[in-house]
Amino acid sequence: MFRTLLRSSTALLLCAAAALTFAPTAHPSEAVAPARAADPSTPGSFPVAYTDLTVSASGRSFSTRVWYPGTTAGANAPVAAGSHPGLAFGHGFFQAITQYESLLKHYASWGVITVAPKSQGGLFPSHSAFADDLNASLTWLTTQNGTTGSRFAGAVSTGRLAVSGHSMGGGAALLAASRNAAVKSVSTLAAAETNPSAVNASGALSIPVQYVGGSADSIAGVAGHQQKMYDAKPSATQLRVITGGFHCGFEDSSGFGCDSGTITRAAQLKLTYGITTAWLLYTLGVDPSLYDQVWGSAAQNLAGVVYSAKPAV
Repeated sequence: MFRTLLRSSTALLLCAAAALTFAPTAHPSEAVAPARAADPSTPGSFPVAYTDLTVSASGRSFSTRVWYPGTTAGANAPVAAGSHPGLAFGHGFFQAITQYESLLKHYASWGVITVAPKSQGGLFPSHSAFADDLNASLTWLTTQNGTTGSRFAGAVSTGRLAVSGHSMGGGAALLAASRNAAVKSVSTLAAAETNPSAVNASGALSIPVQYVGGSADSIAGVAGHQQKMYDAKPSATQLRVITGGFHCGFEDSSGFGCDSGTITRAAQLKLTYGITTAWLLYTLGVDPSLYDQVWGSAAQNLAGVVYSAKPAV
């Protein structure tokens, strides 16, 4: 990651409840894949499939890769039976979506269909346009659910849609959620301030939002970015800071300009898998049994992660 460019272009480029009453609203008309395991930091039960395609929706058009639960693993396999939640994921500044392959495959193994736009990958991205691309991804996925002959026909739980992203993509995810009532949950990784402001967008959101950061992040550090977003966000929200975690530790490898931390990449990713998968499955209403790993003692006492939260009131 071009850390020097990122820092010098910050203005443009970057940078329930305590009771079960917060359990997300059920959607009885939609069949949801059942819970499959107790530890969301480990792979789920679905084979992981993917397809590369062009998304055209809401006046936007861009290349993307979609990771999804399949009947078998690999390219272009049929989608596994059931109705699955949808997620749009935004990459970081100047980062390829392949940098997040292990994370997005992990989500797919737990039954989440994830659309990862390849747009806005240059040196001068538009954060606002990237947010629109994330929303267009969800619109496209919803349309595919009702399109006869589509790979995803009848496979999307259209009432269970979320956005996520890393760094610039995390900020863009917050912008996207503030513009789209169909988004029911947000999870971000080292979210960076954007233009327009992701901090301001956080303050306008009433849906559950999770901020995950690393204490050793020297690119979009917690104090300058995620803490401000968390402080601005009304309940329900949480800030999970991985001790020793670093900005590029949320990716599968580090490039030029990346930082480092005091935790291994493998350890940081495993914590990230568990924290974010539990959040998505719980707040989207897929698995209410994950309450303890989101708001309860398991979350509050998870080794290696500092927990702050404002549950729903």
